[in-house]
Amino acid sequence: MFGKLALKSLMDRKGSVILSLMAMTVSIFVLLGVEHVRHQAKESFSNTVSGVDLIVGARTGSLNLLLYSVFRIGSPTNNIRWQSFESIAASSKVKWAIPISLGDSHKGFRVFGTSRDYFQHFSYGEKHPLVFDKGEAFVQVFDVVIGSEVAKQLGYQLGDKLVLAHGVAKTSFSLHDDRPFQIVGILTATGTPVDQTLHVSLQGIEAIHIDWQQGVKMPNSAITQSELEQAHLRPKSITAIMLGLESKMATFHVQRKINNYAQEPLMAILPGVALSELWQMMGVLENTLILVSALVFVSACLGVSAMLLSSIRERGREIQLLRAVGAPPSFLFLLIELEALLITVFSIILGASLLVACLVLSQDYLVAHFGLHININVLNESSIYLMATMITASILIAAIPSFSGYINAISNKD
Repeated sequence: MFGKLALKSLMDRKGSVILSLMAMTVSIFVLLGVEHVRHQAKESFSNTVSGVDLIVGARTGSLNLLLYSVFRIGSPTNNIRWQSFESIAASSKVKWAIPISLGDSHKGFRVFGTSRDYFQHFSYGEKHPLVFDKGEAFVQVFDVVIGSEVAKQLGYQLGDKLVLAHGVAKTSFSLHDDRPFQIVGILTATGTPVDQTLHVSLQGIEAIHIDWQQGVKMPNSAITQSELEQAHLRPKSITAIMLGLESKMATFHVQRKINNYAQEPLMAILPGVALSELWQMMGVLENTLILVSALVFVSACLGVSAMLLSSIRERGREIQLLRAVGAPPSFLFLLIELEALLITVFSIILGASLLVACLVLSQDYLVAHFGLHININVLNESSIYLMATMITASILIAAIPSFSGYINAISNKD
């Protein structure tokens, strides 16, 4: 009865109610969208690497080391000598060590030189291991394993051949076209930069650069591809190292030892700590977006409140009839509060539905251009709290027209 009366009252003023509903829906869409994308982006960042105790690179900033070794963003300031890698990997406190070599690309996707240990020890999320959708890890010098997004966007299949480019530019004229690689494995989607990476062996990286000097290919190379496959190639330097330790208790001891390494300037970082620093740097932008979204929502609530307040004058006859049948002033107060609540609840349903539709349509674009895998399920703990806060805020702001209706009801009775 009470709810039906509120709905009929809103339907009588459907023009202004629809406009208020649209404004509220847009504001809720923005607020929920910012919160959901923020939450998903933070989760995606946190899940990028798991089970790695330390990342070692040439001495630089911790964020720079994290960005180029994990997110394939930017470039290293220097390389690590192979002898240093062997020395660190041989430590009794090191359980496994994954070498990383960066610097080449393929049609805008980064090339990741490493060893077969990478597919065994690297994990993401809650220690999820890398899984092959098709094929297996590289064995031969000119084998390549590609991520799911590389395969999807470029249409590659097992057995296809591709040419790597020197440097990381999306368009490169320095191609290693005399030594093509063959795809032997395609990884299952992970929602991390792994999906947009081509993985080759360190020997493969050495093979394509064996006749290059200072970034320039030397002409008339006499070394054939078959000879390179038989050669025992060993890198002179690598870009970074991922370490797994025998004991978590040894983490800070090993880190301090690497940071004081005498043979060359190195630094070791804890991925979790560096990820936290990275997210803190984005905190200002994050909080600004939330503040702007909250202000948009408050302005929409004030618009609904203004609409309800202006309707009080138009509802003089309605108020008189309700008072005539014995409705107390508190009834009018609750009726207007319920109208505001209904507008907010319908707006939340419409805003959440619109957000889900937009996420479904933009999912591929977000993955391709930003590497973000956004879950289309917008109902999580933070969004439910946010919805409850929005309902509470709308009820509080609607108290202005509700109190006005209450006063009007008292005066009409008098």
